[in-house]
Amino acid sequence: MPGLSDNSYGEWLFRSFVSQMSSQHSTTALSWRKLYLSRAKLKASSRTSALLSGFAMVALVEISITNDVPDYLLILFSVCTTLLVSVHLLALMISTCILPHIEAVSNVHNVNAVKESPHEKMQVFIQLAWAFSTGLGIILFLAEITIICWLQFVTINKYAAIASTIIVAPVLVIFLVFAAFFYRRLISHKYERSYRDLEDLQQIAEELQNHSQLQNLNSPHAGSIQNV
Repeated sequence: MPGLSDNSYGEWLFRSFVSQMSSQHSTTALSWRKLYLSRAKLKASSRTSALLSGFAMVALVEISITNDVPDYLLILFSVCTTLLVSVHLLALMISTCILPHIEAVSNVHNVNAVKESPHEKMQVFIQLAWAFSTGLGIILFLAEITIICWLQFVTINKYAAIASTIIVAPVLVIFLVFAAFFYRRLISHKYERSYRDLEDLQQIAEELQNHSQLQNLNSPHAGSIQNV
């Protein structure tokens, strides 16, 4: 029985070590995945925000407005342009402030360097920049295109402005449907992944508990108690 006890304890110790190392490796790999995803989001947000805000500023400077344009269109244009530029500049500022710190960590060839990255603590701001740049910013840009068409064509040919609105409206609906479908599938994927991780942790806990019970049964003290 002592030999069996030693073998059981050695096997339990080996499996515990393997499980611990695999758990640490999975945690580190997940942290690196989050870091690369955050970096990609910030890069996409900065590029998109710089491009769309530049287009909005060019439209604001180069557009020619006649005196026959209704006042409500001028108010809509000024409000939409201001919101568009402000939202994209806010996303650009967040990306510019956080991205260098993530880039500095991602270029270090050390597995544990991911702990020095601020991407987890700044995750709220990263998601905010991503939503402003690819969500609200694109919706405002589509509205900006429609308003510019009305400003240019309302005094010349009203049907041209109506045609531009008819074209942009389905595009906006498709964009909203795609965004809702995409985030729904993404949340479903994260839920399934988390559920599988919980099942793996539960299985590891059950294996450790079984090994602990087996070790207690095969221990010398248990045998002496049974003999008494």
